[in-house]
Amino acid sequence: MACAIRLRSAVALLGGFPVLAGVDLDVAEGEIVLLQGPNGAGKTSLLRACAGLIPIVSGTVDVLGHDLVADRRSVRRKIGLLGHSTSLYDDLTVEDNVNFAVRAAGGSPATVGPALERLGLGGRQRRVAVSRLSAGQRRRTALAVLVAREPALWLLDEPHAGLDAEHRDLLDTLIRDVTGRGASVVLASHERERAAPLAARILAMSGGLVIGGGVSGPVEDRAAMPEQVPETAHVA
Repeated sequence: MACAIRLRSAVALLGGFPVLAGVDLDVAEGEIVLLQGPNGAGKTSLLRACAGLIPIVSGTVDVLGHDLVADRRSVRRKIGLLGHSTSLYDDLTVEDNVNFAVRAAGGSPATVGPALERLGLGGRQRRVAVSRLSAGQRRRTALAVLVAREPALWLLDEPHAGLDAEHRDLLDTLIRDVTGRGASVVLASHERERAAPLAARILAMSGGLVIGGGVSGPVEDRAAMPEQVPETAHVA
């Protein structure tokens, strides 16, 4: 099966500190991979590196067929990243935010309406400025951006945070739907009971490294995975 992500000995520095310390990782097309580990283990940095937002100083990073060491910007239209911040424009409406993101990615405006409806943001709510939204509504708007853009790779950092039970279930359905159509998903989450049933593989991170199982091979036995990984270094 083709790889959506292939990292070998990938090292990234922030402020001279190794936020990734030689990561090896394969993610297949259509696969869901869950990253677990303590705060500072490097999960967010790994997602951001795969999105082309952190420069790689050594090693190789191939994402969706693009060499991110040579050109970090080349893959961005094909990737959807949902981080702790929603990266929305407060002065724009819900609909305008999603429209802007879709156009910037070269997508079709026809996807905007259905995405808003699916996230419960249709009707009058689509015309509300983001500055007036609750935290959960902001999160759903950011998810609507991903749904409308239809990226080939979803990178999700604590994606269930801020969502109520109904929309947590909806997010799980979205993740399964997009991988059923061939997209890949890598998510980082502390909510093991929530996220583990989604994943084909669960990978532990510590000290800026993927600890075992990051390269193609047998799926890990989830029951054998540790609930926590010892924190060996503080990594952003």
